[in-house]
Amino acid sequence: MSDHEAGRVRRFWEELGLPGLVDVHTHFMPERVLRKVWAYFDALGPLTGGVEWPITYRQEEDERAGLLRAFGVRAFTAMLYPHKPGMAQWLNDWAVDFARRTPDCLHTSTLFPEPGVEAYVRRAVEDGARVFKAHVQVGAYDPADALLDPAWGVLAEAGVPVVVHCGSGPAPGKHTGPEPIARVLARHPRLRLVVAHMGMPEYEDFLDLAERYGQVRLDTTMAFTDFSERLAPFPHRALPRLAGLGDRVLLGTDFPNIPYPYLHQLHALERLGLGEAWLRGVCHDNAARLFGLPGVG
Repeated sequence: MSDHEAGRVRRFWEELGLPGLVDVHTHFMPERVLRKVWAYFDALGPLTGGVEWPITYRQEEDERAGLLRAFGVRAFTAMLYPHKPGMAQWLNDWAVDFARRTPDCLHTSTLFPEPGVEAYVRRAVEDGARVFKAHVQVGAYDPADALLDPAWGVLAEAGVPVVVHCGSGPAPGKHTGPEPIARVLARHPRLRLVVAHMGMPEYEDFLDLAERYGQVRLDTTMAFTDFSERLAPFPHRALPRLAGLGDRVLLGTDFPNIPYPYLHQLHALERLGLGEAWLRGVCHDNAARLFGLPGVG
């Protein structure tokens, strides 16, 4: 990354009168796990839809965190996720240490449908977890699995947001799409669900859920970018609905696992033409309010 790139990102939010950015969808995880994720992207596996996906920010952990700070990201997350039983608790233990040594990272935890999930989710909340991540596509599980029901209840009661990859992009899974997560919301309507990637490609179905449930939010991760518009374009007819949900749309990027520069996500939001007030909310204020960060009017 050049100083020029960081300067352009900073100018973007400075011109909006913001104190910085809040990015609710960034990935930090144990290095050997992250490198396996990168290898999967490099191999064009089925979970990437077989699409060429060069990783733009393939640096070491400290340098990646430094890049976000250089961009002016005030708070970010460590979106980690298991793909098998017995893995979530180990990831959560790692995340406690990462949050301790990375104070601008919102302490992130995860979960998996397995015996004991309620106990370790409750423990993570007690240990200060600020946000959870669930990946229905990679984990290949039904989010409405009875094993998870008590854990969703814990998160709903505690008011801890959970970012869920539940849409069918970039490739559908057995339990992706709006119906499985809708069953979770029917049982736990107060759950602070953040739909990753705007629910791509079932955008309008997930807009329906956000309009039905007042605690459902959408993150912008990879949506509206040139990369995603070629594969799963956002329907122009739905832009007024997106504008109407402006206080529940949150900036997410998928950093570092993105095939384009960080700034492109911001420009993709700007070119929607929904106005500066909408952009200010999405890029900072909505998430700052959700997580109780200072600097929101």
